[in-house]
Amino acid sequence: MDVIEVKKLRKEFKSYSSRSGLTGAFRDLFTRNYKVMAAVDDISLNIKQGEMVGYIGENGAGKSTTIKMLTGILTPTSGSVIVNGMDPHKQREEFVRTIGVVFGQRSQLWWDIAVQESFRLLKKVYKVSDKDYKEHMGYVIETLDIGPLLDKPVRKLSLGQRMRCELAAALIHNPPLLFLDEPTIGLDVLVKLKIRKFLKEMNETYKTTVLLTTHDLTDIEALCERVVLLDEGKIVYDGRLDQLQANSVELKQIEFQFLKDISEEVLPKKGNVKWERKDPYTWIAMVDGDETQVSKLISEVVEKDPIKNIKINEISTEEIIRKIYEEGMATS
Repeated sequence: MDVIEVKKLRKEFKSYSSRSGLTGAFRDLFTRNYKVMAAVDDISLNIKQGEMVGYIGENGAGKSTTIKMLTGILTPTSGSVIVNGMDPHKQREEFVRTIGVVFGQRSQLWWDIAVQESFRLLKKVYKVSDKDYKEHMGYVIETLDIGPLLDKPVRKLSLGQRMRCELAAALIHNPPLLFLDEPTIGLDVLVKLKIRKFLKEMNETYKTTVLLTTHDLTDIEALCERVVLLDEGKIVYDGRLDQLQANSVELKQIEFQFLKDISEEVLPKKGNVKWERKDPYTWIAMVDGDETQVSKLISEVVEKDPIKNIKINEISTEEIIRKIYEEGMATS
């Protein structure tokens, strides 16, 4: 069963520019220069019940705009959106009872009242019975370890504490679909681990479908088997994360630690090799090729300069995605 069905979805915005000088400002009073920008450009996407999908891309790629259309906040310029069997914009009141949303930079909790009072207000809004609230929220509060925070005003919570409470608030009505837009932004490692563990348990226990947008790719690696990669409003990859990594096995990362300070001019430039300086004595080579090319590069470097250490690193998901973007920009 598809929880999210998106076909040829498009969202356009007008971008205005001002003319320079007093004359230009006067002309702007009567006519404005503008151009139409497509933030989301004819994307199609299907997500099944119980999936945890990473929706990733650079700033301005269209991730948050997509989330806002899927949640009914924005109306699409064209295309169709069906979420939980409903049109998010046209059936808004009924639809919002079937989703949970966490925006990392916006709060749904009331700033000056205790967390538990915000929870009670949301319980009334979503018409959750006392029995369901006690059973479900008891589990959520215990798992997220927010019991000691319930009687504190939101304004007195740290960022990590507030984000755990925000996540709990989004799950008061136990929605089958959860949208997370940068939920771990600015959080420390321990809080991130706690949130990841909780999301995994929710997915396993309730088959909650999760659509996650984030710049922290360790969140994606920890939670999502499938990733959707967005670039300039278009989907450039939609598939399994391990397949994305497998398709990039030819990309190797070799770390050379020299005995002296080495300038880039003396490093080999043959083939598909890119060099990055880590520190005065260490250079990292990005090699796009097979084992033969890697061996040849190592031999060339060792022949020229004394080496203290050589290390072949596993390529991170971040490097793989950066390579996809660079190849896309080179062909565009």
